[in-house]
Amino acid sequence: MAEPRFVGLSSPTAPRAGAGGHPCQGLYWTGADSRPAVAVIATHYNVDFAEHYIAPFFAERGMGFLGWNTRYRGAEDLFILENALTDIAVGVRWLRESAGVKTVVLLGNSGGGSLMAAYQAAAASDPALPAGDLYISLNAHPGRPEVLTNWLDASVTDETDPLATDPELDPFDPRHGPPYSADFIARYRAAQVERNHRITAWARAELARLNAAGVPDRIFPLFRTWADLRFIDPAIDPSDRPCPACYAGPPARANRSPLGLGRANTLKTWLSMWSLDASHCRGAEQLAKMDLPALVIQSRADTGVFLSDAQAVFDAVAARDKTLSIVPGAHYFEDDPAHRAAVADLMAGWIRERL
Repeated sequence: MAEPRFVGLSSPTAPRAGAGGHPCQGLYWTGADSRPAVAVIATHYNVDFAEHYIAPFFAERGMGFLGWNTRYRGAEDLFILENALTDIAVGVRWLRESAGVKTVVLLGNSGGGSLMAAYQAAAASDPALPAGDLYISLNAHPGRPEVLTNWLDASVTDETDPLATDPELDPFDPRHGPPYSADFIARYRAAQVERNHRITAWARAELARLNAAGVPDRIFPLFRTWADLRFIDPAIDPSDRPCPACYAGPPARANRSPLGLGRANTLKTWLSMWSLDASHCRGAEQLAKMDLPALVIQSRADTGVFLSDAQAVFDAVAARDKTLSIVPGAHYFEDDPAHRAAVADLMAGWIRERL
């Protein structure tokens, strides 16, 4: 029986709030052995991982699991990478110094893949950040700027108007597909990158303008971010995923909703997390510094991380000891409890082989 306990800690750069809340919070899951020698830590940019679905599976297999949250849980619009890395270090240090863990496994799940890679890369040169011993990428996006850019609606012509559209790039116009031609795909992908660069240029200029007037930052909205062509055309990056589909449902409807990836940001957050030019949350940049043994796992029915993404993550890892495993299941393996048990067995077995 998995027994979670609450862990709340201050950060070197964020004290406990006046109302009592700690900036760093999570649940530490253990089984019969309340002080296991091996533990996994998983953190996301903004999603609460305290009750992560895989936590009890690790506890049942004799390993600890710290579902760890930084100060940015539920506050994606304020995210700054350097602060998040400091908060992750609080969790890793607690595992080593208070929980008695000898082997710390960094688990990068979903968006957290590039975040945990960025943490390990920074820990290699910063003694204030205790390093991990093993790294697992589980259905992880290649990087925060990459996933957003891949999902951006390239036909947006005015960032202040949710309706402004270039009809020649509209992915939901049946004139273009699906199936989409190679020419349309190339033009669309180039326009997605250009949209990211355009927002970055505006963010830099706007930040300079505001700072000159003594204003430190501002919030801005981001519209239409459920438009990856792979959500609509199953022939692009074939897998077992349902299609058309995305994490928010039918892409045509989701793309018009206000509940998109990166839907609100400060200017500094855009530059820190989403910008192709400025962000250090790009997976390949950090994975190239990864010398830990690494396991990359990708499920075949994932509607938001694709088989080519997993291959790109695997190729980017610099470690000589690295393994790529393609398994059945959806993004969080929510489609079948047996898939969760199987992937837990896969990860636990891989860890034990390296102890």
